[in-house]
Amino acid sequence: MVTSATHVAPQGTPTTQTRPSRGSEPRRRTPRWRTLRALKGMGFAAPFFLGFLLTFVAPLCYALWESFFTIRSSGLGIGGQTVEFAGFHNFARGLADKAFWASVLRVLVFACVQVPVMLGLAVVMALLLDTVPRRTANRFRLAFLVPYMIPGIVTGLMWLYLYSPRLGPLRGVFSDLGAEVNFFSSGLLWFSIGNLLTWAHMGFNMLIVYGALQAVPREVFDAARVDGASELRIALSVKLPFVRGALVFTGMLSIIGTLQLFNEPLLFRQAAPETVTKDYTPILMIYNQAFDSTDYNYAAALSVLLAVVAGIASFLFYSFTNRRQR
Repeated sequence: MVTSATHVAPQGTPTTQTRPSRGSEPRRRTPRWRTLRALKGMGFAAPFFLGFLLTFVAPLCYALWESFFTIRSSGLGIGGQTVEFAGFHNFARGLADKAFWASVLRVLVFACVQVPVMLGLAVVMALLLDTVPRRTANRFRLAFLVPYMIPGIVTGLMWLYLYSPRLGPLRGVFSDLGAEVNFFSSGLLWFSIGNLLTWAHMGFNMLIVYGALQAVPREVFDAARVDGASELRIALSVKLPFVRGALVFTGMLSIIGTLQLFNEPLLFRQAAPETVTKDYTPILMIYNQAFDSTDYNYAAALSVLLAVVAGIASFLFYSFTNRRQR
């Protein structure tokens, strides 16, 4: 319902002003409604934060707490063992542990080779997938993602069989070519692990890059074609700059994952214990310190040091790529 009122303007000209009735005024949101809305949003986010606290924050805090203690044994083992506060002794021991830092350097050098190769193949696959119709791309996208969906232990056992010098099918292929190849030798072990990791994670990284490509407006590519750019020029000069953020993200995840290598070296150790030693990777060394040597406190200190190394490596990688982007 609208009411009208006629009044005289200052110049004497009559004007008509309409006023909305009380029933048509916008309804104001009460503070109680805003509180309920905020509680609803917190309810949806609660499972994630609860899982994050229980699976990440709590173990990290517990490891940090355990790293400040050590187990002391009395003389001749008669008095048993006691837990004593050691301060930063375990951290100082870890900083001076040459075997630990050699394993960290080993996996970082491996990451400098394997991560660019894997991301390069993922980018090529994403660019090729972007050139086909979406219905066809959806089928190939699911097929490329299957290796990532297989559990890591199953993947390791499968490739362990393929690499086997006695039972693996690859042995017959190289034998027919007149070559004897041992994938578990010291010279080919990192190649074997890198091939396994590339096969398992290339589809996941491709999916992230492909998603970034789908977010780019198609008009940008059409304008480049109108200007006479070839598909190769469009891929190199137009598409790649748009997916640089996705490449930085996947690169950081790959570096962190490389520092956490455990399943593959542990399985390969069963086939080649003389090559894959107990301190071959940082996580493998931490595992053996905790469960073979039962030195949980020192293993906790090494875990904290490894987390710091992963954080520094990710920060340096992000800073370098961000500087290149500017």
